[in-house]
Amino acid sequence: MAKESMKAREVKRARLVEKYAEKRAKLKEEGDFIGLQKLPKNSSKVRLHNRCKLTGRPKGYMRQFGISRINFREMASSGLIPGVKKASW
Repeated sequence: MAKESMKAREVKRARLVEKYAEKRAKLKEEGDFIGLQKLPKNSSKVRLHNRCKLTGRPKGYMRQFGISRINFREMASSGLIPGVKKASW
C-alpha cells in the first residue's frame, strides 16, 4: 500500500496538469520557453506517475488495466478478469 501522502501528492499534480494544460500548449505553440519556465514544475504532464487504482502501488503498473501486476495476478487467479488463463507464472 502506498502512503496516503504520496497518493495525495499525485492527485495534486494531476489537478495542476489539468489546470495549466491549455496555457502550457499555448506557450509551446508560441515558442515562449521563458514563460514555460515560470509555470509550476508539477504542472508538466511528464511529472505524473502511474499508480495502481486499488493499492496505489507505483511499480509494476499495467496501463491496459490500470492496476499493478500483483493485483492483476490475484484477480486473474480468482477469475475476476475474463479471458485470462493461467499459464505458468
